Amino acid sequence: MHIGFYKGEFSMNAQMQTGTTTVGITLKDTVIMATERRVTMDHFIAHKDGRKLYQIDDSSAMTIAGLVGDAQVLVRYMQAELKLFRLQRKIGMPLDAAATLLSNILNQSKFYPYMVQILIGGVDTSPHVFSVDAAGGSVEDVYASTGSGSPFVYGVLETSYDKNLSVNDGVNLVVRAISAAKSRDSASGGMIDVAVIDAKKGYSQVPENEIRERVKSLNLTI
Repeated sequence: MHIGFYKGEFSMNAQMQTGTTTVGITLKDTVIMATERRVTMDHFIAHKDGRKLYQIDDSSAMTIAGLVGDAQVLVRYMQAELKLFRLQRKIGMPLDAAATLLSNILNQSKFYPYMVQILIGGVDTSPHVFSVDAAGGSVEDVYASTGSGSPFVYGVLETSYDKNLSVNDGVNLVVRAISAAKSRDSASGGMIDVAVIDAKKGYSQVPENEIRERVKSLNLTI
């Protein structure tokens, strides 16, 4: 995730800075989402413990990549909209509706866009992961990754992902995928944050000490 500065007139052709790594995967009845914590400003590491994984409702979450201010305001928008929906309807917003809402917000601002790449994931009647781009394009897939480290994540997922993985193995998979990105992408680094979302327990963050134990058992490094 980048803190960005732009000079002169803004252009849709301006390079989008997305130095970070995020991932979301779907299992049979669970979604697992993960990010690392490094925040960069060009080649400078501006912060080593930046938050990039946010709960937005009881059973849904967002990961953020791109410009920090843009991403954070979108998190606040989505948290408020989903809370309002729950208060009015007494149920959570379906995941496809949440992705469409975010898509519409971004599309309406596409000529002066939020410079972000977002993942929305969660469980309603089934698990979902949506990737939403700065122009409002929304694509659902069984797994997705954003940010400059995403090519390395996809390399791990393409060879190791299986929808029938256990939750334990799924958490290990996203830890391995983020670690692969951190080892090759200079804009990704630091601790790994992981959340597990299912229909019964909702959103739960994996404790940091457990992540450290998994990293050690997998012969990886933080």
